[in-house]
Amino acid sequence: MDRTTLTYRYERLRAVAAGVLETAGTSFLLLIAVKWFEFDATAKALIAMGGSLGLLAGPLIVSLVENRRWHTSHAAAVLAGLGSACYLVMALAQNATVFVIGAMLVAALSAGAIPLATQIYQENYPKAQRGQLFSRTAMIRIASVAVFSYLAGLALNANAKGMLEMFPQWLIFTFAGAFAFASFCFSQCPSRPLKASGGTHPFRSLRFVREDKLFRFTLACWMGFGIANLMMFPLRVDYLARDGGFPGYGLNYTPERVALLTVTIPSLVRLVLSPFWGRLFDGMNFFDLRVILNLCFGVATVAFFASDSLTGIIVGAIFFGIATSGGEVAWSLWVTKFAPADRVADYMSVHTFFTGVRGCVAPFLGFYLIEIFRIHHLAWASFALMAVASLILLTQRNSRPEERHGEPLTEDVTE
Repeated sequence: MDRTTLTYRYERLRAVAAGVLETAGTSFLLLIAVKWFEFDATAKALIAMGGSLGLLAGPLIVSLVENRRWHTSHAAAVLAGLGSACYLVMALAQNATVFVIGAMLVAALSAGAIPLATQIYQENYPKAQRGQLFSRTAMIRIASVAVFSYLAGLALNANAKGMLEMFPQWLIFTFAGAFAFASFCFSQCPSRPLKASGGTHPFRSLRFVREDKLFRFTLACWMGFGIANLMMFPLRVDYLARDGGFPGYGLNYTPERVALLTVTIPSLVRLVLSPFWGRLFDGMNFFDLRVILNLCFGVATVAFFASDSLTGIIVGAIFFGIATSGGEVAWSLWVTKFAPADRVADYMSVHTFFTGVRGCVAPFLGFYLIEIFRIHHLAWASFALMAVASLILLTQRNSRPEERHGEPLTEDVTE
């Protein structure tokens, strides 16, 4: 069986588990933090930044896998297995401190596997179909997100009183099982050990920021609109679920409605549009694509937070789905247009590192600024920052990064 077919088979299976796990990071862990533990801003920000810690560790993880000569798929499977173990501990302990630490660790382990997964896509998916194959598996993941978030939201809402009195242990056990299945799927994907890059420094991948001018410029622009987006993203659950506290902030919606507005509606939109963005990624100028996505994120933020009606929030949720469906394709695969074929994991680890930097700063920025400024002021400030960074990025739209490097030959495998 050829590498593309085998990878595509197990990526479609892993997508089901990945969808269940995505609901944890986007909604349910923060929902438990707000409704059950009633955490303060610091604890909620720590939970929101857990994934960013894993992104920061990207160069370190890639360096470790490279030095040990591990196959990338097997290393990713180990990270997923550790995530399953963390969820089991969280479910059994039912302790506030364990929950915060565990929520940070599971998000970090999931994010830490991203550069390894991108290298697998580079090796096993043909260049002309990479975006389309990725988007097709994304459709399965998104459908899983929509269905699971809706059903779990219904279950929590049906026992709304229990949400305040009984820890939703069944939900955490479900996440543990999903991580274990994802680990199995990773282990079945064909992969190679990473090519040695030379040097012993664990963060040696960061040298590509210095050596590649266009890569450096793109990362700098991404930092601007990334902070603007990530500052507001975790506030969505808090804004809908919180019971007042600040003028115009805290709608005290039910768990079912929170899940509907933050997960289900955006996921349904992503399900429909993911193939469209996959085709655009394969054929469109990357810089134009990224600016269009930034505009969608900006509209989503303003509509969601600056309107005073449920209709405005729904419009914002729809635009979040539009932006996220294209954003995940662009974010996950853009380095394959910039990096030499055997250095994709290194480039991706640099990208995830800087995503982690802004991801650590942005949640704290958002949760603390909301105590000083009104939510609609923050929404418009976020939009303005995205617009400025996008205009700067457009100055490089005539660059052709994908023409700088050749593509590797794919080969059949029988493993």
